[in-house]
Amino acid sequence: MITPADRLQSVQEYYFSRKLKEVQALVAQGHPVINMGIGSPDLPPHPSVQQALVEALSLPKAHEYQSYQGIPELRAGMRRFYETQFNLAPDVPVDFLPLMGSKEGILHIAMAFLNPGDQVLLPNPGYPTYASVTELVQAEAVYYDLQPEQDWLPNFAALEALDLSKVKMIVIGYPHMPTGAPGSLELLQQWVDFARKHQLLLVNDNPYSFVLHHNPISIFNCEGAVEVAIELNSLSKTFNMAGWRVGMAVGKPEFLDAVLKVKSNMDSGMFLGIQKGAVAALALGSDWFNQQYKVYSKRRELIWQLADLLGCSYDRKGVGLFVWAKLPEGIDAETLIDEWLYHYHVFITPGIIFGSNGNGYIRFSLCVTEEKIKEVIQRFRK
Repeated sequence: MITPADRLQSVQEYYFSRKLKEVQALVAQGHPVINMGIGSPDLPPHPSVQQALVEALSLPKAHEYQSYQGIPELRAGMRRFYETQFNLAPDVPVDFLPLMGSKEGILHIAMAFLNPGDQVLLPNPGYPTYASVTELVQAEAVYYDLQPEQDWLPNFAALEALDLSKVKMIVIGYPHMPTGAPGSLELLQQWVDFARKHQLLLVNDNPYSFVLHHNPISIFNCEGAVEVAIELNSLSKTFNMAGWRVGMAVGKPEFLDAVLKVKSNMDSGMFLGIQKGAVAALALGSDWFNQQYKVYSKRRELIWQLADLLGCSYDRKGVGLFVWAKLPEGIDAETLIDEWLYHYHVFITPGIIFGSNGNGYIRFSLCVTEEKIKEVIQRFRK
């Protein structure tokens, strides 16, 4: 009898992969389901990005295998983007490795640096893929608590009290997903100092810096970060290019060389047209970011109205692509989510999928038009 590998016994199919099958089945039955659960931007990329892709189709080498490290133009564009948007000093000794989305970078980094039995500090709540990847490489997740009483920020005294003898890597991410905690340069410096003190690899997952956030920051704005950190970033949310699958790993050459050893055995380079489009996106300026801010601000105002209608509480200082909201006490989010899905035909994400500290919370996506959000409000008012 042929059975799956043992490593899959501790890993489930990604929640949204499973739940969207359920949503799609309802749609196939004719139900007008509105999906407020997924952070997949519904807005288009800038016209210049689309045009760059189209023009690349006729280039002589457009349809050949591409470099595992991306074209030089793309790597240079990523560097300029960091220097322009994150105030990265030109002399900071980091390189840029294009990825097919930053999500693959989480797995590549884990495979490059973790051995079976190594421990990884992961946020609770946090992106579920961190834990899944940790399990897939047969490492062990050790969770650090993020609590609303501390504005979803870590307790470094509690971290120092942990047995860190088997810990090799820490995963962080600010602006934080799902809570929307913006973080700060001071917080990132604390993480860098902690990682340096204990000689741990610090992975900063940073895809939300430009969504409803006026102060984009990078881990490499911190003193000493180059010694211990890799940063993941993505064009998915910033430039409405989720389906294009373009991300990057940023770090010192030795770290990226290790990641490349994994990556180069898993793909054969990114399609040239996508790379050309990414170069155009990375060159966009303040007009683009201001326009995105206006759209998402209006949507967030409507989501807040919906949250009020549902009796939820939330933090208006939260940033990013979601609104993180607490349900009234004593309500089971997963049960309620299913009731809403089948009665109102609205899908919202239960907070528990992000960890035990997400219990009692729900997450609204801003990737929904104003018209659809208004329609959801009307459905719940009936």
